[in-house]
Amino acid sequence: MGGRITMSNKELDRLFVLQEAGKKRHSNTKLAERLGVSVRQAIRLKNKFNKEGPKGLMSKKVGIPSNNQVPQAQKELVLAFLSQEDHRDFGPTLTHEYLAENQALSVSISSVRSIMIQNGLWRPNEVSKKKIHRLRPRRERKGELIQLDGSEHDWFEGRGPRCSLLVYVDDATSETMHLKFVKSENLWDYFRATEEYILQHGRPEAFYPDKHSVFRVNREGALSGDGLTQFGRAMKELDIELICANSPQAKGRVERKNRDFQNRLVKAMRLAKICDIEAANAFLPSFLERFNQKFAKVPKDPGNAHKPLLSTQQLDRIFCIKDSRHLSKNLTLQYKNILYQIVIDEKKEYTLRNAHVTILESQTGEIRIEYKGKRLHATAFHKMEARTEVVSAKELIATLKERKRGKPTKKHPWKRGPRGYSKKHSELVCV
Repeated sequence: MGGRITMSNKELDRLFVLQEAGKKRHSNTKLAERLGVSVRQAIRLKNKFNKEGPKGLMSKKVGIPSNNQVPQAQKELVLAFLSQEDHRDFGPTLTHEYLAENQALSVSISSVRSIMIQNGLWRPNEVSKKKIHRLRPRRERKGELIQLDGSEHDWFEGRGPRCSLLVYVDDATSETMHLKFVKSENLWDYFRATEEYILQHGRPEAFYPDKHSVFRVNREGALSGDGLTQFGRAMKELDIELICANSPQAKGRVERKNRDFQNRLVKAMRLAKICDIEAANAFLPSFLERFNQKFAKVPKDPGNAHKPLLSTQQLDRIFCIKDSRHLSKNLTLQYKNILYQIVIDEKKEYTLRNAHVTILESQTGEIRIEYKGKRLHATAFHKMEARTEVVSAKELIATLKERKRGKPTKKHPWKRGPRGYSKKHSELVCV
């Protein structure tokens, strides 16, 4: 009975050796050496070939389902989970975690990935050529270096406003130390988030952000000032080193955390029906606890590099906008187009002339003027605005009609006509 059979390369090699051995009549020992098997196995293969022909060399497992394949019920469970709208963009790893936690799934991650690929629900990432960056070893202790970054993203997937997530990641342990949702990356939100971090963990040895204008003066040729931003000045007062990374790859731990949060945190908030920043910030502690249990590492040194706040370090006076001015002879200064007059005892007025004072501005706009750490009382004089007549749109045309222009005199330039033209002679004359 004729037919076509499919053989592997290994089986084809065995067929060629056995056909040649039949012609030259090799010994069983030499046949075993050529086949790369034992003598007893070589005899079995030769007998099968003589009895059944090439088909006897084929594996009997061809076409028979594996005993270790995933049961159909488990496959349907995975597909049913992914068919739900809230799970439409789950990856294999995250799908396996949710199913193993909630439905006691015993299928491996690779099996879940195979099921998703076979059904067109997952596409493996293409391997691309990447630029090689020199590796930097981790810091040894927790709190030696905290990588800081903000991730602007559609965190609520259209259910709420687009916002940013401020992320603080420890370099030694990859532990996410603090998270906070804010409207945008700005100075005051970084102040508040960093203050919360310090109150919870203490002062780290160094922060490692990017070159955002909050952390670094990016204007070339800036001559005024001390070269520090308000955030940099606050870190200097707290004795925290501020290091700005030259590339995103340099602070890769926090960048990869941003990627993980945009994957895992977005889906977790989707399932929890979170739609605003306040609810998201309340959800973060419970999510962060589970996240760190899965991804945090053990540091080389079990010590903690965080330092407690000193009694002289008052956070409300540090996390504010500070500027300096010189008082005039009349004890006045100008700040944001507002003139301030210092009110003090007449006996001490002379000592404050040309004095160097410090201005502290809070987030609410409250102004505090200090001299050598002591507060000065001041009176603010706002610039008066010019009086303007308020006219509604409906009354505008009528108001303009009432304001008639005066008639020009006979000698007015408008009455002279074009230059060089004389009405008397009706010809061009030299003027």
